[in-house]
Amino acid sequence: MYSNKENVNILTPLLTAYGVRHAVVCPGSRNAPLVHNFNECSDMVCFPVTDERSAGFYALGMAQTTGQPVVVCVTSGSALLNLLPAVAEAFYQHVPLIVVSADRPPQWIGQQDGQTMPQPDALGRFVKRAVTLPEPHDGEERWYCNRLVNEALLAVRHHGNGPVHINVPISEPLYDFSVSTLPQERSIFRETATLAPQVVEQVTARLSQAERAWVIAGLGCREPLAPWVLATNRLAEALAAGQQSVPDFVLYLGGTLVSKPLKVFLRQSGTETWMVSEDGEVHDVTMNLSRIIECDPVTLVAHLAPPVLSPLLQKPAASLQHAAVQCFEESVGGDAIVHYANSTAVRLGALYARHHFWCNRGLNGIEGSLSTAAGCSLVTERLVCCVTGDLSFFYDQNALWNQNLRGNLRILLLNNGGGGIFSRFEGLKESAARDRLVMAKHQTTAEGICLQNRVGYQAVASYGEMEQGMAWLLHTDSHRPLLLEVLLLPNI
Repeated sequence: MYSNKENVNILTPLLTAYGVRHAVVCPGSRNAPLVHNFNECSDMVCFPVTDERSAGFYALGMAQTTGQPVVVCVTSGSALLNLLPAVAEAFYQHVPLIVVSADRPPQWIGQQDGQTMPQPDALGRFVKRAVTLPEPHDGEERWYCNRLVNEALLAVRHHGNGPVHINVPISEPLYDFSVSTLPQERSIFRETATLAPQVVEQVTARLSQAERAWVIAGLGCREPLAPWVLATNRLAEALAAGQQSVPDFVLYLGGTLVSKPLKVFLRQSGTETWMVSEDGEVHDVTMNLSRIIECDPVTLVAHLAPPVLSPLLQKPAASLQHAAVQCFEESVGGDAIVHYANSTAVRLGALYARHHFWCNRGLNGIEGSLSTAAGCSLVTERLVCCVTGDLSFFYDQNALWNQNLRGNLRILLLNNGGGGIFSRFEGLKESAARDRLVMAKHQTTAEGICLQNRVGYQAVASYGEMEQGMAWLLHTDSHRPLLLEVLLLPNI
């Protein structure tokens, strides 16, 4: 049996018609009719997450991994605002996320009624489309409700993936589950053009004409891209040592470039740049953009012969932190899905990784990295690894407070006792506030967090312990997540 709320019943079958198979649901009363319907729907699997901020990143990780739209459903009021970090990340990463928020009737907004605030457009410019469904009273309002849902769900995939917001006002009484069947709803489909052969010919010809062509893949490019493309973010290390090899043509496959030296070098090079992106928008990160090709980078690469790129030598590890990531990359299996947290972690990943990995670089925030990897682990049987720094880990520790986690989630925690990246800023060394207030130095370890969440825990503090600890992390059979903490803390 389903809810008697007509707008909820219009939404539910349309979600499944558009391929939604996973929903992250948060507790609440106003969204209970939505959660009830999703749970009753045989084509949808629900995952409960109490912390709305964490829930948004769980859904982000699921959508990244499956490539399919994922719903995150919250109750009314401030619950919706807690989703903003994950929604903004999904917007800049072009991830298909569907926010469904329950709402109070509009006549009670601003009347000091609990959990009531203006929810339409609350996520602002970070969603591709925001709609508020009516509570239909006649045929025309019902048609309007159906149209709005179709418009929102079409926008998820139009010109590249992205998040949308569907706001659902629900009047009391809330708990009438007396409808036996869902209605047959109209679905609207959009045809997208395939990659034109002449575009492939033009790109191939331009690559052939260039003497020193570079193909650069942004971090947002999804699998599977050819290995010769996925290695290119490490060009920054070679360029920092000497700028004698300036390209005369750059084919940029969209997404975020992690390396600041690489971006600075390309901006100063004056090199003609063509960009390949699904949304067809102007993302002029190199400041030399002359052409945009609106298509899926993977589809284009599949039609191209790989250009010759100079091999880059991997630098030896210079510290325990570097050694940990190098050891991890040498030990992790090729079938694993790897997530790097932002800041120092992703920079080490760009240096040592020889495979595709995920990172929340859409907005570069440290929040939600662990939740994103945890969400990924719920919808795959593959090993999912998260390499993270200490501030990012402790900020997102609620990711481990979840009953659905399994043994396929493995965490490598690089704990150097604060925001170590800030120690590299010369001018900041003069500030008395640097260590305690900017770097947030601490003496905390993850052992207690792991104990309370039933996460297997080991710590290493030397090169000699590293190989054994990494073998335990990556090759131990476990029904619960495992965490290896590399302790770089003084006096621990």
